[in-house]
Amino acid sequence: MLIDAHIHLDQYKENDIPTLLEEAEHVIAVSMNLPSCVKTLKLSKAYAKVKAAFGFHPEQSLLSAAEEEALFEWIRQHAHDMVAIGEVGLPYYLRQEKAIDDSMYVALLERFIVLAKEFNKPIVLHAVYEDAAIVCDLLEKHHITKAHFHWFKGDDEVVERMIHNGYFISVTPDCTYEADIQKLIKKYPIELMMVETDGPWPFEGPFDNKQTSPWMMDHSIEVIASIKGLTTQEAARIITRNTTIFYNL
Repeated sequence: MLIDAHIHLDQYKENDIPTLLEEAEHVIAVSMNLPSCVKTLKLSKAYAKVKAAFGFHPEQSLLSAAEEEALFEWIRQHAHDMVAIGEVGLPYYLRQEKAIDDSMYVALLERFIVLAKEFNKPIVLHAVYEDAAIVCDLLEKHHITKAHFHWFKGDDEVVERMIHNGYFISVTPDCTYEADIQKLIKKYPIELMMVETDGPWPFEGPFDNKQTSPWMMDHSIEVIASIKGLTTQEAARIITRNTTIFYNL
């Protein structure tokens, strides 16, 4: 029984959730926007295994000033119900599709970082490739150490920086078939590693045409254990301990 360190539980059909939760010890349920936060909070109240994170996913259009204030006010009101701020970050993939004002996204992310520091909560980050260096700058500026980069991808320089700062990454089921992710697992200390599904995002390879669910993390653990020269039991124990301590479960 592993901890899914990053899942969009609110995007699943409600009837599927009880069965899905049978496959995990806990899940860190992240949020996309205010309606998503509200639904994630409701799920965390309904199921003890669900631990809520509140935020705004960066791969979408920015909020109006009024909407942003409403979101931050809501998070403040429900801060005692969250284990983290998330998912937040920078819009790498959206930037590939259209011209956007990066500075506005950076400013919003910095505001979330300040909020995480105010409430002494970890922060769950969507920050890949060159965006990761910008995020590291912000985290260092505000002396944030409890940072979790989910489904991370980036160059060796930023990887070394993240390791030096003690930032965590989480590995998705694509590690079973993606050489770049296997290379990252080899380089990154297992003591700074978690596993996730990012469900309901679909995966390929052995998971093609299957609903993303926490059972897939067993395969991720097998890959991590093989790369790190550990038994699957040892790898699972270390990674579960990492996640439990990081999210104060």
